[in-house]
Amino acid sequence: MSAGLDVVFEDEHCLAVVKPAGQFTQGTWAPPGETTLEQDVRRRLNPAAPESAYVGIVHRLDRPVSGVLIWAKNPKAARRLASQFEKRQAIKEYWAIVEVASGADAPAPFPPASASSIFPSTEAVWEDWLIPADQAGVVRSVREGDRGARRAVTRVVRDEAERSPEKCAWLRLWPETGRTHQLRVQAATRGMPILGDAIYGSRRPFTPGVALHARSLQVRHPTLSTPLVLVAPLPGSWGEQGIVIPRGAS
Repeated sequence: MSAGLDVVFEDEHCLAVVKPAGQFTQGTWAPPGETTLEQDVRRRLNPAAPESAYVGIVHRLDRPVSGVLIWAKNPKAARRLASQFEKRQAIKEYWAIVEVASGADAPAPFPPASASSIFPSTEAVWEDWLIPADQAGVVRSVREGDRGARRAVTRVVRDEAERSPEKCAWLRLWPETGRTHQLRVQAATRGMPILGDAIYGSRRPFTPGVALHARSLQVRHPTLSTPLVLVAPLPGSWGEQGIVIPRGAS
């Protein structure tokens, strides 16, 4: 079931909402009794006839990920917003809590690592080559030149959380490309699976979903061309599981 939409921006051209962790963005995979975010958006736009509402999907979030999503309300807005994502003009910032394993504690098949070894300073650029998801839905990092490999680039900053679970670190991530499961794979490949992401090696629970949050999105308004800065507050579940981000973090 849906608990209702958390709207961060709306006008006659577009609608930005916060997707809860655990909800599908779209598709026909929602279990009985649950709705996709697209279905909720349609009901908001046209309660009497949801299927007749125009809903332009210009980007997506994985089911276990929370955060901000923007939807177009008409074809012109959809084309213009989609173009910004295709040309990598949209600026996306994600927040993640990752497990920092070392030695024998590193989850197979991912390598052991430590925050200090990965980040000689507080900032890094992750570059990998990823192949599409296999039949189990798992994306792999491979060598450049391997069949089907596509380049994935993310800028990463390690920041200091006010409080986080033991042996975990807070990362802020700006993906420059938009590959499937990009941030989840890149973190896991470096021995730092996102907390709760069992598919990519996390051994610790996080409910609901995983500790990855699409914190902000910056785009140009599809008709006015003015900047739109859309920010999604952290889910309450983060605090309930011992994560406190410094007040005023942007």
